[in-house]
Amino acid sequence: MARIEYYKNQKLSPKWMIGGLLIAILLIVSSILLILYPFASKEKTTYFHGKYPILFNKHQQGNALLEGTTVYIPLSFLQENIDKSIVYDEKSHSIIITTADKVIQMPTDSLTYFVNQKPVKLQMSPIKTDDGEIFVALDPILSLYPIQYRKLADSGAIWIQRNGEKLVKGQLTSDDLNKEKLRLRTKPTLQAPYTTQMKQQEPVWIEGEQEGYFLVRNQSGISGYIKKDYVNKKKTVTIRINRDVKQVHPMKINGSVQLTWEAVYTKNPDPSKISNMAGVNVVSPTWFTLEKKNGSIKNLASHDYSKWAKSKGYQVWGLFSNGFDPELTHGALKDYETRQKMIRQLLLFSKMYKLQGINFDIENVNSNDGPLVTQLMREAAPYLHEAGLIVSMDITFSAGDNNNWSSFYERKELSKLADYLIVMAYDEHWGAASGAGSVASLPWVEKNLQTLLTEVPNERLILGIPLYTRLWMIETKKDGTEKISAKTLTMDRVKAWLKEKKLKPKYDAESGQNYAEYYDAKEKTSYKIWIEDELSLKKRAELAEQYDLAGVASWSSFFAAKDAWVALNMNTNKSVTKK
Repeated sequence: MARIEYYKNQKLSPKWMIGGLLIAILLIVSSILLILYPFASKEKTTYFHGKYPILFNKHQQGNALLEGTTVYIPLSFLQENIDKSIVYDEKSHSIIITTADKVIQMPTDSLTYFVNQKPVKLQMSPIKTDDGEIFVALDPILSLYPIQYRKLADSGAIWIQRNGEKLVKGQLTSDDLNKEKLRLRTKPTLQAPYTTQMKQQEPVWIEGEQEGYFLVRNQSGISGYIKKDYVNKKKTVTIRINRDVKQVHPMKINGSVQLTWEAVYTKNPDPSKISNMAGVNVVSPTWFTLEKKNGSIKNLASHDYSKWAKSKGYQVWGLFSNGFDPELTHGALKDYETRQKMIRQLLLFSKMYKLQGINFDIENVNSNDGPLVTQLMREAAPYLHEAGLIVSMDITFSAGDNNNWSSFYERKELSKLADYLIVMAYDEHWGAASGAGSVASLPWVEKNLQTLLTEVPNERLILGIPLYTRLWMIETKKDGTEKISAKTLTMDRVKAWLKEKKLKPKYDAESGQNYAEYYDAKEKTSYKIWIEDELSLKKRAELAEQYDLAGVASWSSFFAAKDAWVALNMNTNKSVTKK
């Protein structure tokens, strides 16, 4: 028979139970800490990409080329960051840079470049091409812009700095820290990958701070985050770059400009038959017109007219027109050499006829050719100013996109290039498409003027004023429809028509002008006219005074009556309170 043994159950000690529980808790907590504890990342990432990275505005922006000690940077970098007006001319394979007093042409792969058409010899080409991309040597252009650069050790980065840029100096702590803490991180956390290993007391530039970290950059240009506790912040330095750049101030005439255009289509007027124009100090005859795509200019100028103007104390600003032909304009303006040819001709004409200025009247241009018009002005202004000529340009009010008569004007940029912009503040109503109405009602002019003054400084803006009036004819046809047409009248012809029809004009508050209408029952035609007279012209001159504009310009002297000059004389119209 098997032997049965009985054992007595023994109870665990309370000390053992507590100890086991503590061990279990410790194991659980340790596991959680192992999972959640932010151990420093050992992953290293590349900061710069490619050879000779360009460091600008705290970021890498492309890569440079090096040939010997010469540093070349991409043209695209210059255009995007330094000067958006730099252009590449396809025909001459040249880069064109303009300043207030210089036009620089840099041909590709040449040891010569040109400043105001004068050759400058170099030991290396200022322009290189590499894999289809255009590069520009930095050294020759440093004198043109407030920038400087240096090549950084180890990384080979090209650090480009601007005048006025502020840099904050710093230095890493001398405390004995493990290497993980002295690494620059891509984000303000130790768990982020690092860009470079730093050393104690290493100098840095402090560029920002976030969540207890400084964003710093080392002497090789590599940037990253490091805890603020490990960086001693020092003084702020400001980059000062002094360039011997000639200051060119806008050329002006004394007092307000009071200009009138002289319309010359085939021959010049007989000066002996031109009446006295009180207050006028500038005449602008329409003498020069673009004739061919090769840049040749038709010349209708007159020595006799220039002599007469000088005897009267008038300045002469010869008008240059594009003939209002968009295709001709594109063909002539698209190439640097053709633009230069046009400018040389205008300089020659100004010398021949002893002009004091050139007035550019560029109209009816394809919208996408606006930059070509601006480039012409950018290249012309330094030469014309060097010759002592005042540069003015005619513009319109803005009339929406894709409008050949308005949208191509880069008004803000043009106001920096021309001494004066003249806004042709007329043709609110011009034909059947616009309907009958004022050539330029006063409220319409003022509203558009206020908008224009957000882009163009008032001291450079001249208000263009119409001296002509349109007589509107609204004929009722047999089918009940209306046919609208108009003809342009001089101020004297308007007076004669009113007298002929025995009409007495009435003031029209909506247009701010005198108005008359007449119905011819036999012709079944209504005649309407918004009149340019002493009242409206004086109001327009007062508007120029009210907004403290540079003056007035009238189109054209042919349409004027004798009282027009009295009404427009800003020397006597000084009673308006300026805004």
